Amino acid sequence: MRKQSLLAIATALSGCISLPAIAQGYPAKPIRLMVGFAPGGGTDIVARVLAQKLSETWGQQVVVENRAGATGTIAADFVAKSAPDGYTLLMGHVNSNAIAPTLFKKLPYDAVKDFASVTYVGYVPNVLTVHPSLPTKTVKELIALAKTRAGELTCASSGTGSTQHLALEMFMTITGTKIIHVPYKGSGQAIVDLVAGQVQMNFDTMPPVLDHIRANRLRALAVTTPKRAEQLPNVPTFVETGLKGFEMTNWYGVVAPGATPRDVINKINTDLNKALADPAVRKRLADVGTEIGGGTAESFDAFIKTEIVKYTKLVKAANVQLD
Repeated sequence: MRKQSLLAIATALSGCISLPAIAQGYPAKPIRLMVGFAPGGGTDIVARVLAQKLSETWGQQVVVENRAGATGTIAADFVAKSAPDGYTLLMGHVNSNAIAPTLFKKLPYDAVKDFASVTYVGYVPNVLTVHPSLPTKTVKELIALAKTRAGELTCASSGTGSTQHLALEMFMTITGTKIIHVPYKGSGQAIVDLVAGQVQMNFDTMPPVLDHIRANRLRALAVTTPKRAEQLPNVPTFVETGLKGFEMTNWYGVVAPGATPRDVINKINTDLNKALADPAVRKRLADVGTEIGGGTAESFDAFIKTEIVKYTKLVKAANVQLD
């Protein structure tokens, strides 16, 4: 994966050697990088790492602004309706840019037409964690407990329709269990309550839970990716535990308002790929479990479209829909 991501970054950089005059003068003022979730969650952590590096590169401050709620769609809608000048960007997320088109009956934006894809940043696995007070050390034991205490166990998520919520729905469907879903407005408070024992389990992304796992404040039972996470080598995948087809990732990528000039998109893409190739940035992202991406705007655009198709099927199968 490391070699592939570096190759993608190198390919993207090679295609953007000269830029038109508009992009050469960009940025001339601070940039807002919108995040659709509360501070402390995975999207927020990744956004702040990149914002710091881009601020250094551009000599202009990149300000991370959190507008949490509705599984990231509030921030996405704000960016979709912002001036297409490159000064308001979105840390796009699988929730707002791939799941939302099927999840919401009346989504206030078009996930394809209203955004210009810039750069695929990478992905992190979801990790099934439980509070240490729960007498389960394996997925098999959790399934048995959930069946014994049907409708009693609680599972936090960053919001209804989030990947955490869909992971829970998949888990209940595959295992025949019934667990109470407790949605939050982002991962930050959800993790606080999980560590405090106010809720008992979570399918959150790795960045906000990794330190808690290492400190034994949370117990990790499985990851949703096809292979084990490098940061948690002793934690099995769901497929390894016997739950075939249980795979899901949370991906991130920067997008801009749909009519943003192509030369500005290329400028941002070039500098984001440079940031993702920076050893210090790579280490900081890897430390929180991020598999780093990179690549061209066109490849990211194609990826989003395939993800929309995938999650359309998953959301319909889970029978989850919001007004």
